[in-house]
Amino acid sequence: MASSLHSTLTFLSPSHSPKLKPPITRSHIPIRCGPRDKRGPLVKGRVLSIEAIQAIQSLKRAHRNDQTNLNHDDLISKSLSRLIKADLIAALKELLRQDRCDLALRVFSVVRSEYKADLSLYADLVSGLGKKRMWDDIDRLICDLEAEEGAIDCDDKALVRLIKALIEAERVESTVRIYGLMKKSGWGDTCKVDEYVVKVLSRGLRRLGEKGVADEVEKGSNLEKLRV
Repeated sequence: MASSLHSTLTFLSPSHSPKLKPPITRSHIPIRCGPRDKRGPLVKGRVLSIEAIQAIQSLKRAHRNDQTNLNHDDLISKSLSRLIKADLIAALKELLRQDRCDLALRVFSVVRSEYKADLSLYADLVSGLGKKRMWDDIDRLICDLEAEEGAIDCDDKALVRLIKALIEAERVESTVRIYGLMKKSGWGDTCKVDEYVVKVLSRGLRRLGEKGVADEVEKGSNLEKLRV
């Protein structure tokens, strides 16, 4: 009996108890994911279709291999003609987001030839071209708008965006051309004058040194009280 009790106590003694390994502590290094370049974020809720992605990749590949290929209508037709209007516009905006304004201009030419390009696309393109300091392309774009359209929708909310983009790019002649298009389209006559458009346009023209035209904008709109 004593021998059995001694064996039991020996088994339970601390010297014979199994050693527990200390818990392993793991250090976590936080990893922050950020943009890989200076591209802007994707537009929330917009997903490029497979066709639009393939068209963008095709244009980029052709541009890398031989820039002169972009002057051939067959390449543009092959890459873009199968796209519907929504895909063309999505591809154009994605190229602008990537600062590929040279390719965006190619897509825009297809949009304009196949469909009527609205002022919002002109505003987006002018803004992108201005960031890349592509001044001549901006002026050609507005000249084409004046020649092809002849009139614009003065009630379009994108009009003020286009005016702002031109003023930001400091394109004096193009800004004056837009004002001329507005007058031809009945602005201040058959079209209701928007006070905010008057403010933006008149202040921008003064900033660009066109005081006389700015006075005309305010006088013609009967809103001279907005003069600054």
